[in-house]
This record gives sequence, structure tokens and C-alpha cells, in this order.
Amino acid sequence: MIKWVLGALAVIAAITGIGYLSLDDDQRALVANLPTDSNVLFWSVEQRDAAFRAMDALPVLAETRTIEASDEPYPLPRGLPLQLDYDLDAYFENQRTASLVIVHDGKIVLERYGLGFGQDGKWTSFSVAKSLTSTMVGAALRDGAIESIEDPVSKYIKGLEGSPYEDVSIRQLLTMTSGVRWNEDYTDPNSDVARFNDHKAENGLDATVSYMRTLPREAPAGEKWVYKTGETNLIGVLVSEATGKPLAEYLSEKVWRPFGMAQDATWLLGSTGHEISGCCIQATTRDMARFGLFVLGGGMVGDTRVVPEGWFAAATTKQADIGAPGKGYGYQWWTNDDGSFAAQGIFGQGIFIDPARKLVIASNSNWPTATDREGVGAEREEFYRAVQATIDKRGPPIMTEPTKAAAP
Repeated sequence: MIKWVLGALAVIAAITGIGYLSLDDDQRALVANLPTDSNVLFWSVEQRDAAFRAMDALPVLAETRTIEASDEPYPLPRGLPLQLDYDLDAYFENQRTASLVIVHDGKIVLERYGLGFGQDGKWTSFSVAKSLTSTMVGAALRDGAIESIEDPVSKYIKGLEGSPYEDVSIRQLLTMTSGVRWNEDYTDPNSDVARFNDHKAENGLDATVSYMRTLPREAPAGEKWVYKTGETNLIGVLVSEATGKPLAEYLSEKVWRPFGMAQDATWLLGSTGHEISGCCIQATTRDMARFGLFVLGGGMVGDTRVVPEGWFAAATTKQADIGAPGKGYGYQWWTNDDGSFAAQGIFGQGIFIDPARKLVIASNSNWPTATDREGVGAEREEFYRAVQATIDKRGPPIMTEPTKAAAP
């Protein structure tokens, strides 16, 4: 009980920065709806509204590690406001949007908040974190800590010997084509994605490694794409083992500080101390937009290259067929055949990037369900197209053919 009271006070501070007696009715409602169990997939909408802005302060979740920001934030000046021919009020209501930041040609052209959220608040990314994690593989390649993405992942991670992952390459992990069986059903409490974070690790092994090494193979490596959050968690362990640094520290060192993120972020940790790298970065929406600009610029910080040349050209084009016309999967990025691509997380988190239009759209929401491709998911795609069309009306876009590059 003492832990819960102290944790609730920490959440109050995280949400409001003020004491409970000073909260307005809406803020008190948020605190009252904080969840007391750790399985986000089965929280109510009201619990998610309260928790998504303060996941790193919830006493029912594990500890966090800080991703340190810069003393000199990357500037985000205001540009000519985007005049969308779109019902933005209805969009925010349908999507249950907490934040939307649109950056065109390096300038903010639309910024709006909802659900009582604001510019300085930090929202949980969920699987948007996957794209940040894969970028750290590129950084480790550039640093020489990883020799090649053709290496077997077992070369770097202890405990995978003798498992179906023994001969799976880093590339196959990045593209989720390991051939190892996995259930990502967010509505099934017995699915792998629902159960693996509660797995009790074998002695001396990371919890993710301990769980993933027990899974059976269902197809030869490299032949079948299946979305697997557990494999992104393995990628995080890989980067940490290869570099000898916690993933949050490495992200801060390579991108968050040098590129100029304005606020510290946090990363939730699993039970054995590794970042939950397929999920769970708490950051401002503006800083997620800045990450989009870092990617748009090819992974450069000033004149310094953070990832190998051509990394993002390969990472953000189709490397695996997902069975959807015009779409694919790269290195933990969702790809479109028109050259645009996105990081996406359950309940409506996203970073959409369109290099041809110099466009970044960062947004956070709390959808009624974890995924809904035909409903709010399709509506978000429609919104992206509306933004692209409006950008095109401003003048000739800088059109380029999607780059078909080999992996570095």
C-alpha cells in the first residue's frame, strides 16, 4: 500500500506538476483512473487516458532508464500554417488524439493537442520504439560493435545456442522473418505478446532471451514474415550486448543529445534490467518529430554520420512482403511503395515520414482498441493523404523515386 501511495503521488507530479488539492476535476479523474495492474492490453479507455502520459511513474510497472536530452534543442520554427480541407475536430474525436505535430521543410505547420495533454507532456510510444531500436543497430554497425547484419544473432546474445534463433541473422530479426512461431494477438490473454513480459527468466539470462529461446520454428528463416514484438526486444538485447551500453544510454549518446532533443525521455525496463525495446519510450511529441527529421536527413548530426551511408534507404523500403498491396516491412519500419514510411504503435501512436515532401507527422492517440486497420487506422491513412495533397498544392513537391538500396 505504501508503494502504491508513493507511486500515485509520483504520477500526480508527472501529470500535473502540482499537488492533489490543486487539481481540477479532470486531473483528479485522471489520477482516480490510474491502473493497478501491469497489462496495458486489458486496461480500460479511461485507465489508458490516465496512464499513457505517465507510464514511467506508475508503481505497477518496472523501473525506467533516462534518455538524456540536449542543452541546445534542435530548432522547430513555425512555418506557414497548413490549411487543411479536413474536419480536424472530428478527426481528433474519432482518433482520441492527444497530440499532433506536422513538420514540413523543417518548420512546424500544424500543432494541436487533446485529451488534456500538452506540448511538454510525454506520451508512451509503444511500438514506435521499434524504429528507434533498429536505428541503434545501424549506429552499432557504424561504430563497429556489430560486424554485419548477416551475422547470426547468437554471436552476440548468450543463451540462444541450440534454440531456433541460433542461426537466425540480425537481418532476419530486423525484418521479422525468423520463421519462429509467435502470437501477437492483442485481444488474447494467452498470446505470446500478452505473456512474455511476465516470464520468469532462467538464471543468468535476460527475460526476453529466456522466453524467446523456448519458441518453436514454423518456417525456414527468411521465408515468412510475422510481426513479433519479442524479436524487437531481442534486437535491444543485441545492441546492448554488442556495445556494452544500456540501450537508453546508447540512444542518448548517438541521437537524443547530439541531434538536439529538448527533453529527457525514459525507457521502461524489463524484469532483468534491459529496456523493453519493442515498446515503451516516454517522450514529447515534438521530440518524436525531431527524430523523424533525423531520419529524414539520413542519420546525420551536423557533419557526423551516425548510421552507415544508405542505412535508412534500406531500412525504410520493403524488405519483407506483409501481404498488403502497396505496403511492406523494412528494418522495423512500415513501408509504402510511394517512398513514404512510418513507425507505428498500438492505440494510435505514430511517426509518418515522406521524404519526397520533406514531411514528418508525429502523433499520439488512445484508440478505443489496440489496433483497428479498417476503422481509425484507415482514417489515419486518409488523414496522411490529405496532408500530402495540401502540401502538394503549396507548390511543386520535391519528388524523388523511392531508393532501392542494398543493405549496408
